[in-house]
Amino acid sequence: MATRLRFGLMIIGDEIISGKRQDRHLANLTALLKPRGLSLSWVRILGDEAGLLVDTLKQTFASGDVVFCCGGIGATPDDRTRQSAAAALNVPLIPHPEAVAEIEAQYGDAAYPQRVRMAEYPQGSAIIPNPFNRVPGFSIQRHYFMPGFPQMSQPMMEWVLDTYYAEACQQPTIERAIRLIDGMEAEWVVFMEQFEQRFPSLRLFSLPHIGSDGRRFIELGVEGEPMLADSGIKVIIDEANARQQVWEPIA
Repeated sequence: MATRLRFGLMIIGDEIISGKRQDRHLANLTALLKPRGLSLSWVRILGDEAGLLVDTLKQTFASGDVVFCCGGIGATPDDRTRQSAAAALNVPLIPHPEAVAEIEAQYGDAAYPQRVRMAEYPQGSAIIPNPFNRVPGFSIQRHYFMPGFPQMSQPMMEWVLDTYYAEACQQPTIERAIRLIDGMEAEWVVFMEQFEQRFPSLRLFSLPHIGSDGRRFIELGVEGEPMLADSGIKVIIDEANARQQVWEPIA
């Protein structure tokens, strides 16, 4: 059985770290992965510090994960992602002919001298088409670099998934959950451990909440293939009823 791919997301930009802008890449990528039966394994948010970018990219290149990297591929001095990717791979930045052609087609003479610098990628890269303004992103070693603008990166992420990972798609998963009212997580630990042994293919989750009045609730549920998720939630409901635990369905 082939090893299932792990997907990661790197969100790059001082403006995210500082809170000047709110991230939308995570929600966009999750929305693209879920109907394909895929999911993210990790997310990292980094500023534009070159040393940290290089160290992080060395780790992720070595991991073999599929990594979407959003932000920092522009032409201004504070955009350091292209350079950091090249340094992490110990290869030079070189102009990519297809990317140069796209930028020239979009901007004409105004492509020079600055905009065309966005066509400089780590040696060995391929382009990712950008339907928004024709300034491509690039890919190398299962890493997919695209702009920090969500309206650009979202269709580029979709193109990457359709072009490179169509065969990796799985049956879409569903969630089934109930809300335990006045429940305590500690009382369910043994049951949850036994449940995971019984249903190793399901993702079991327990999300406690405390209301404004101090009342406690637990969202207890599963995610997985539809038939298995339905079987799993029935076991949880049966256990709640056996314990005379008050609960309500979650739509």
